[in-house]
Amino acid sequence: MPKLRGEAFWRETLRSAHYVVAPMVDQSELAWRLLSRRHGAQLCYTPMLHAQVFLRDANYRRENLYGEACPEDRPLIVQFCANDPEVFVQAALLAQDYCDAIDLNLGCPQMIAKRGHYGAFLQEEWDLLQRMILLANEKLSVPITCKIRVFPDIDKTVKYAQMLEKAGCQLLTVHGRTKEQKGPLAGVASWEHIQAVRKAVNIPVFANGNIQCLSDVEECIRKTGVHGVMSAEGNLHNPALFEGRNPLVWEMAEEYLEIVRKYPCPLSYVRAHLFKLWHHTLQVYHQLREELAKVKTLEGIVDVNRELKLRCQEEIANQKEGEKPKEGLPFFHWICQPYIRPGPKERCRENGDSGTEKGVRGKRALEEEEDGNSELLSKNKQKKKLRNPNKSFDPSLKPKYAKCDQCGNPKGNKCVFNMCRGCCKKRAFKETADCPGHGLLFKTKYEKSLSWQHSQRGIQTPEISQRGDAEVGETAVLKEAGDS
Repeated sequence: MPKLRGEAFWRETLRSAHYVVAPMVDQSELAWRLLSRRHGAQLCYTPMLHAQVFLRDANYRRENLYGEACPEDRPLIVQFCANDPEVFVQAALLAQDYCDAIDLNLGCPQMIAKRGHYGAFLQEEWDLLQRMILLANEKLSVPITCKIRVFPDIDKTVKYAQMLEKAGCQLLTVHGRTKEQKGPLAGVASWEHIQAVRKAVNIPVFANGNIQCLSDVEECIRKTGVHGVMSAEGNLHNPALFEGRNPLVWEMAEEYLEIVRKYPCPLSYVRAHLFKLWHHTLQVYHQLREELAKVKTLEGIVDVNRELKLRCQEEIANQKEGEKPKEGLPFFHWICQPYIRPGPKERCRENGDSGTEKGVRGKRALEEEEDGNSELLSKNKQKKKLRNPNKSFDPSLKPKYAKCDQCGNPKGNKCVFNMCRGCCKKRAFKETADCPGHGLLFKTKYEKSLSWQHSQRGIQTPEISQRGDAEVGETAVLKEAGDS
């Protein structure tokens, strides 16, 4: 059966999905996807997966996609970050039987994407992107989709989208911010860019950006004409966003924790979700915030969640008639609601800065200019500086690591094959060789094994000889008895 394309793919395979949960690193795992689907989400993406790691690491595949089958978790799109056509397609081939489409991440704006050369930092390399999508469209049995960020110029954004469509992209998600708009500098997403793309291409388009509640979804569809709307942060703070409800936080938290019991995930994911769900309440109960950060078991997280629920119920019981939410919130803090990310000036006031140009700098911007000045360092780096005053964060002073000949990861300094440990282990095993630099001694162990086997034969030989002599003697006795 030929794979569906464009509108037919969206209508039949994706079941005309309008409400979409975004791909979120370590946050759109199976348990969270199932919670979101129960409360209105019609399509979900996996977290962003690294194509090269997915290709070489069976454990990574099992943990992120090959786990327990769950028929409820469809339709599902698997998202990869990649910068090599062959690696991308080979990883996608391993994933295509577990999903309904493969998405290429061209929207991640974070520093890790810049260092790894993927995400939004590929948006100027149109020849490379064409090769990647053309090859994927040719080789895969499921459609290829893309998630992009916009350029400041609308015309360039439109040409970018048309190029991706021509290469074989069957659905396009447009985040209406540029790659520079992130963190406290995010600002408002441009629905004007999204509308222009929707009018210029003949494939389905999803919009992403400025989605905090169901009315935002409806307004976005009305203004841009898109087929569906994707939510990330809005969904994390209120997984019932697409139902148009604002439930009690503990209801969502308890339901999520029950799903996690059935479909386990790393504790860090669970903790991060509760930090989002309980965000406004944890501004009130600081001690419980510390406990949630330190707890080391799922049962411990359940206990913190229970204590937060009890505190809120007690607060509700003592509430005075006509009392209104504090801190300018639309609802009381124990109700799921949007979190409005503060801009640079608001962030400075929160941190006790004066609002000068130095104070306005965003946290992520600091990563690009880490010159060791503690005034310009993030809070985490300032803590490290306190523990180790001689520590420097100047990128020019960081050691330059040579790359593995096989995969491009940092190689071991003393590796005899000039490889990282993973690649070295495979080669050393295949060739029965030693690599003292990585502590791999396949040849030595093999030789010891042969030596041991030889020594065992030497021990057994006299016994065999003695047994043989005894048998010869016994035969002679029997022969003499027969002769007599």
